[in-house]
Amino acid sequence: MNPTPPARASRRDLIAGVSVGLVLIPQSMAYAELAGLPAQHGLYAAAFAPLAMAPLASSPYLQTGPGALTCLLTLGALVPLAPAGSPRFVALAALLALVVGIIRALVGLLRAGPIAYLLSRPVMDGFTTGAGILILSTQIPGALGVGGLYGRTLEGAWEALAHPGDWHRGALALTGLTLVLMLGARRRHPRFPGVLVAVVAGIVATDWLGYTGPTLGAIPARFPRPDLALPWGSLHLLLIPGGVIALAGFAEVTSISRTFAAIDRQVWNPSREFVAQGAANLASCLVSGMPVGGSFARSGLNRLAGARSRWSGAFAGLTVLAFLPAATLLSALPRAVLSGIVIASVVSLVRFRPLLRLFRFAQLQGIAGVSTLILTLALAPHVEWAVIAGVGMALGIHYWRESQVRVRVQQVGPTVVLRPSGVLWFGSAPSLESAITEAVSAHDDIERVELDLTGVGRVDYSGAEMLRTVRREVLSAGLSWGLTHVPAHARRVLEGVLGPI
Repeated sequence: MNPTPPARASRRDLIAGVSVGLVLIPQSMAYAELAGLPAQHGLYAAAFAPLAMAPLASSPYLQTGPGALTCLLTLGALVPLAPAGSPRFVALAALLALVVGIIRALVGLLRAGPIAYLLSRPVMDGFTTGAGILILSTQIPGALGVGGLYGRTLEGAWEALAHPGDWHRGALALTGLTLVLMLGARRRHPRFPGVLVAVVAGIVATDWLGYTGPTLGAIPARFPRPDLALPWGSLHLLLIPGGVIALAGFAEVTSISRTFAAIDRQVWNPSREFVAQGAANLASCLVSGMPVGGSFARSGLNRLAGARSRWSGAFAGLTVLAFLPAATLLSALPRAVLSGIVIASVVSLVRFRPLLRLFRFAQLQGIAGVSTLILTLALAPHVEWAVIAGVGMALGIHYWRESQVRVRVQQVGPTVVLRPSGVLWFGSAPSLESAITEAVSAHDDIERVELDLTGVGRVDYSGAEMLRTVRREVLSAGLSWGLTHVPAHARRVLEGVLGPI
């Protein structure tokens, strides 16, 4: 393994951090709008979260800030509790960031980082595809220039599409230009700042070309003040959504960090990253921000721009922080541009092919993934319950599969040989016991029962106890009994329960 990157910041980290920060400024505003918050609160989170994360992070490339999935989960958690954009909604978002931060920090401090793997790939594929569809639907009214007329739902998107007379041509043009700049130019050169060019084009269109569509409006040009005057009475209502965001949001962090660590042949510590992400969310809470997480696109840009250490994240945060006094310059930014930024950023989340591929190789997991997708759409805006249901289905499928022991039965002269395959634990013990009983009953002319344990992966105490019970029954029926090819890992527990083998 190569040594971990140096902790000292370098000129390359500065250049990479500034590059990411310039992209993060408009993205954080767009994601704040997605979460139902005024745009400046996205800037607050984007400035302070990376600063808090940098000293603690494990990955040298991971960039933290507002993200699409986290913002959708935030919107779903808070919409039932307060009107979007209201002061109470803002305070609840900060409280939710506190919950997420504490949960992540505790998971990391307890060194339970691998808990993130409870979110299986099929469940995450189903959820991200469903979430991507929901996010795209929330942006359609804004992309059409009718954001104030229709709601943030699938129905609102369809209604907006069904009334072309309400569309604003200028908004459509700006949305299209933003998509071309962000998607088209990205394919030609990954470091092309398409989002910045789109923002400049949008402001020029408003000031010089007389654009009359919806714009961002007034943005306070000031630094946020620490504020813990939060709606503490609603804390219990945010525990479940906060837990889901803490784990589901970290799944993206895991994917980013593991990918880059594998490419660079470096060690990555998930528990340490949990602590760093917890600190980022706590910092966001203090400045009236919102829950934050990792971004694959910004992390990739960070790496391409030459980052060498985790301090590039701090430079990204400082870039956003330095921009805050000038934030009012973006007041004229058309909302169509923000919608285009979100659409371009999340369209890659909608991926049906991985789910369809699952049905060819793992049908049950495919069912779990597609079910999570359907539940994400059906339960919106309460999408956190779709994640919980998906995890439950995945665990249920795993339990059902592990509780089934496959047994091959063969009679060799007066001996019936049983070759179980699987894990012998308390969940699967009844299955093997039934198979042994049926095999003995079906062969009247045998004198011996023999178990070949070559294919057994693990044996726990309950499984060994079951074998002792079956052995007693076989011996009482006048038959002999034997175990062969006992794996070394199972010998200790079997000899402890059955005696010498």
